[in-house]
Amino acid sequence: MHRILAFFLVTLMLLQTLGQEVLVVDYQLNKARITELYCVNKAKPMLHCNGKCHLAKQLRKAEGGDKKAPEMLAKVKYEVLPLATLRLPQPRRWPAAARPYARPQMPRYAAVPGRGVFRPPLLSA
Repeated sequence: MHRILAFFLVTLMLLQTLGQEVLVVDYQLNKARITELYCVNKAKPMLHCNGKCHLAKQLRKAEGGDKKAPEMLAKVKYEVLPLATLRLPQPRRWPAAARPYARPQMPRYAAVPGRGVFRPPLLSA
């Protein structure tokens, strides 16, 4: 299930990123249908338009959709609230008496590695 969801989300991201390329591939696959339905120059077959005018319109529309996002961000209005109206939660009170730490337990295995090797230096008088 997770793989299907991940594949779906990656596909959506790629379609958004490669939007213009998808339009060109769709045009190449359906060139005859687009020429028949949307071509402006049907009366002038010597121009060999083949629906390129429709493709150009779609590409301009797709490119214009990307430019709308920064304009919407520029219209965001930020308001500054006075500090008196801002209510912060009270800090948590810690217990007055500190709890003692639990003493460390000895390892439960017999052979502790390195215990006999490392010793503190001896004081020579």
